[in-house]
Amino acid sequence: MNVRSLTRGLCSAAAATTLTLASATIATAETVTVTDIAGRVVELERNPSKVVIGEGRMIYSLALLDQENPFERVVGWKDDMINFDPDAYHAYLDVFPEIADLPSFGSPYSDEWNLEAVISLGTEVVIMNLGNLLRAQESGIIEKLDEAGVATLFVDFRQDPTQNTIPSLQLLGRVLDRREEADAFADFYQEQMKGIYSRVQGIADEDRPVVFIERAAGYDPTKCCNTFGGANLGRLVDLAGGQNWGTLKTPGYSTAVSLEAIFTDDPDVIIGTGANWSEASPATTAVLFGYDADEATVQDRLANLAAREGWPELSAVKNGRFHSVYHQFYNSPYHFVAMQAFAKWLHPELFEDVDPTATMQELHDKFLPIDYSGVFWGTLGSGS
Repeated sequence: MNVRSLTRGLCSAAAATTLTLASATIATAETVTVTDIAGRVVELERNPSKVVIGEGRMIYSLALLDQENPFERVVGWKDDMINFDPDAYHAYLDVFPEIADLPSFGSPYSDEWNLEAVISLGTEVVIMNLGNLLRAQESGIIEKLDEAGVATLFVDFRQDPTQNTIPSLQLLGRVLDRREEADAFADFYQEQMKGIYSRVQGIADEDRPVVFIERAAGYDPTKCCNTFGGANLGRLVDLAGGQNWGTLKTPGYSTAVSLEAIFTDDPDVIIGTGANWSEASPATTAVLFGYDADEATVQDRLANLAAREGWPELSAVKNGRFHSVYHQFYNSPYHFVAMQAFAKWLHPELFEDVDPTATMQELHDKFLPIDYSGVFWGTLGSGS
């Protein structure tokens, strides 16, 4: 019984009894002890109703679990989806207009984060990214939340996505009481990934093209370039039957590189990443992939990137192996779609029957509360 719904005519004894029962319910709330992706043992309430996510793009993952409404338990977030993936934000906003009023607390690892507001909302758990574990430790935010009775949980869809995506989702499924949904997506994910693994095993090293990934190509048109090492999308290139240029150059997650190095090595394949960054960076020349993207604009943007000084002389541009892909695949459980696109680009005959578009459609039909639309990858001159 909700105390606020009691009529004024109820006696004080009845009200006191109601409060006692409510207190007993809180005291016996079921807890669960888990080990998060950072290796921390965390005890928290099972099936929390008030969650703050340290990054807005975690909705990509929560949507697979709380499929009816991924925002139903989210009481606050960071505004990175609004700024860096506005197409996705608007797609969710159309279905869940209440998120327009969802509080944004900024980064939980900086002074801008409003800890008092987070606590005042009755937040039960804050979900954070593994890549920011050190920053969270140094800022003391974990201890401050713990002192306030708020649990913290680390997941990872970015640092080592091929290893940590399924454990992260199963961890969330256990905590959020969405284990069946987590298992269903895990089966789908494994099916898509293994369909590629099984074919690339027999590809000889000499038949694996060298691939340069230009990370956030054109985000800042005055700067070039950054790439992934043997992690994230770089790892996907290696697993899809290529040799990631960055893997050969650095042991790190990502690195800045010079144009001279790219022009000297002249990689066989170039894959840029892009998204609708027009709000965050109005001058961007990136390919504006997302739910509102269209093929004509994708081709125009690809052509502009390929026409930068010196780039038309690269083999990848001359040979029609100049591609681009949705940047946000790097931070979501949906990266197997990017991996399928990579596999088709690198070994078109071997993966002739693989259809990333059909996979993306199936992903939305089976697991997501928003419809599939837009464009998420492309090849210069192909219109697809």
